[in-house]
Amino acid sequence: MGVVVVSGTGTEIGKTVVTSAVAALAVAAGRSVAVLKPAQTGVAAGEPGDAAEVVRLAGAEVTAVELVRYPEPLAPDTAARRSGLPPVGPQEIAEAAEKLAASHDLVLVEGAGGLLVRFDEAGHTLADAARLLGAPVLVVAPAGLGTLNSTALTAEALRARELEPLGVVVGSWPAAPDLASRCNLADLPAVSGVPLLGAVPDGAGALAPAEFRAGAGSWLAPVLGGGWSAEEFLRRWPA
Repeated sequence: MGVVVVSGTGTEIGKTVVTSAVAALAVAAGRSVAVLKPAQTGVAAGEPGDAAEVVRLAGAEVTAVELVRYPEPLAPDTAARRSGLPPVGPQEIAEAAEKLAASHDLVLVEGAGGLLVRFDEAGHTLADAARLLGAPVLVVAPAGLGTLNSTALTAEALRARELEPLGVVVGSWPAAPDLASRCNLADLPAVSGVPLLGAVPDGAGALAPAEFRAGAGSWLAPVLGGGWSAEEFLRRWPA
């Protein structure tokens, strides 16, 4: 996996923490890693954004690149239009990712919100960038009620665009999951046709970096560099 696109089924569901965990495991395996944030919204100039957070959690070895920043916490297209700043399109995203891939073993492209959030007035999305790159898409989903529909829709949108859904990671697994969350562990792969590749515990992003890196392997499946097992997790949290 030279380039992996990380998208969510919505916003504020743990994409950056999942991206950080994947990056941490790759660094621990001796791989060179870059994270690309095409559009950072809702962060003022001089404040650390999502790419900087990945570096904080995964390690200073990670190369962080942010293409454009908009101050208001809106979809990139809307935020660009309101700020008067130029939008970023899929061609720019793909070119930046390919440049990083030339000098790194793994490039993680973290989107903004969901897969089909608009990046420009032409309606281009993260899916368009993934298609130009020919990159698989890792989907981050919430644990609870409503996630089956949004995850199935995201997987369907990927396949309609002939994109490969790499798998689903639950971005914030609660310490005391409710019935819907426990049922979703088995139902998510069934309704989306995409394997479950991990569950990051709620609050993981607040851990000290050393503790975060030590725990990452127990949150993600072997395809992402960890030792997490869906079967064992389902046995631990039966519906």
